[in-house]
Amino acid sequence: MKVFVYGTLKPGERNHPHYCQGKVQESCMAFTWGQIYELSLGYPGMAVGDNKVRGVLLTFKDESILSELDELEDYSPARSPQQNQYERRKIPVYDLNEDYLGEAWGYLMTLEKVKKYRGKLIETGWWTE
Repeated sequence: MKVFVYGTLKPGERNHPHYCQGKVQESCMAFTWGQIYELSLGYPGMAVGDNKVRGVLLTFKDESILSELDELEDYSPARSPQQNQYERRKIPVYDLNEDYLGEAWGYLMTLEKVKKYRGKLIETGWWTE
């Protein structure tokens, strides 16, 4: 089960040890297409777009991690998109040579929410604390 992470879940960032340590089988640098923003909340949000958003593709041992990640990302499939902080969806992911790696789960934010949290576009496509 694959998840594309671009913020606090990346190796070396604050949420990686609690949510990912010891649960990841493989990880590799990767990118997807979108737009990444620095939010006033102290973490990033990714929205639909045509820029490269760089992150890490994590392969987990089992899918039970999704419920933990959903809770962290304030996402529930039972709620409407307006009630969720992020929306979890399958997105195409590529390695740094632009070879297609397949689809992975990713957490995206609507542009309305990005604006609400005074998001500033990160031109480089890479967020770090």
